[in-house]
Amino acid sequence: MAEPNTTQAQTQKPKQKPVAGAYEASKFDMPRFELPKFEVPKMEVPAVFRELAEKGIAQAKDNYEKMKSVAEDATDRLETTYATASKGACDYGLKVIEHARTNSNATFDLVGELLTAKSYSEMVELYTGFWRDQFETVSQQTRDLADCAQKAASETVEPLKEGLNSAFRKAA
Repeated sequence: MAEPNTTQAQTQKPKQKPVAGAYEASKFDMPRFELPKFEVPKMEVPAVFRELAEKGIAQAKDNYEKMKSVAEDATDRLETTYATASKGACDYGLKVIEHARTNSNATFDLVGELLTAKSYSEMVELYTGFWRDQFETVSQQTRDLADCAQKAASETVEPLKEGLNSAFRKAA
């Protein structure tokens, strides 16, 4: 039979009593400190000062409304600009994909024609004809992409330009 482990029993500490929570009431009564009460002297504010204060508050409210209007307008313009830029980038990407598809199809057509060529001179003729046509096609595609990018840029910048002009007019 095995002996009980006496070292384990000796090393265990007795359980401690739970400590009072931080939110429990203190057992000691502490005196409450109160701030001294001062009486504010009652005096009449001159009407001129009251009038100036009211005008200042009215002007501040007016300026706040103007700035709020300008900020809302700027936010609307930025949202429009972002949507326009996103659409322009999408259109540009679609054109790039369309041109890549056209160029890939032309290359596959060339490969098919080269496989059916009967002589080396026919292969050279097909190859040079392809590159001549491809040069014209790529030139047209480049112009097309430049036009698309120019259109997207001008459509994107126009709302910002118009917004800045109207904001300066409102602020003035």
